[in-house]
Amino acid sequence: MSLVNNVLNTSAQNVQSKSGVSPNSASSTGSTGNPFLDSISLPEDSGVPEAKSQQLTQDDFFSLLSQQLSMQDPFKPVDNDQMIAQMASFSTVDGIGKLNDEIGNLNSLTTSSQALQASGLVGRKVLIPSDVGYSSSEDPGIKGVISTPEPMQDIKISVEDESGQLIKTFIVDGREGGNIDVSWDGLDKNGVPVKEGNYSLKASGSVDGKAQDLAVSTYSHVSSVSLGTASTGAILNLRGMGGIKLADVLAVSET
Repeated sequence: MSLVNNVLNTSAQNVQSKSGVSPNSASSTGSTGNPFLDSISLPEDSGVPEAKSQQLTQDDFFSLLSQQLSMQDPFKPVDNDQMIAQMASFSTVDGIGKLNDEIGNLNSLTTSSQALQASGLVGRKVLIPSDVGYSSSEDPGIKGVISTPEPMQDIKISVEDESGQLIKTFIVDGREGGNIDVSWDGLDKNGVPVKEGNYSLKASGSVDGKAQDLAVSTYSHVSSVSLGTASTGAILNLRGMGGIKLADVLAVSET
């Protein structure tokens, strides 16, 4: 036996020396040191199971259904209506999942299309449902629209800054009624240009002999467009005013 062991050890050493692998490195990788035994040994299991999907697929369903049919009681077979109902239920759930994916893709396409259309508004002015506008040195003043319930003699306009301080007041003719255009030139009551910032236009008139505040919408300059999400749609970024949804725009003006 000692002679056989010496022969085996000598053969193993010759093979290791030719392959450039040391005995220590062989044992660290699960090798026995014997070329013959290593050649017939099974590969070691890494011990880390492969990640499997937790979602039941159509193949899994039919596999379970086949096992159910093969293991059923021959004296009490599965009712055909019950089996068809199971297949129909799975098909319905699978169809709903695919429909949700298609709707998600459609929402993405719709959002991209809206952003592409809204990009044509960059550099133009849009009418928004707010009485606040931005006055700058390159585009002083604010334009807007007053909504009146009925024709009235005079409409008083009060211009206020962000702190609520009164800057100027003037009168607009409201005899036409409906939507009446209003424009402020960006000057205070002394005729001095105001500094850049946000200003609000407050309108009031007489309705049925009583003073009433009137709704005012203002025009704002579109500086850029954001893609947004499926729920918000495209977002218009207004100069000095932040963002607003494309769906909230009331009108579009060239200047």
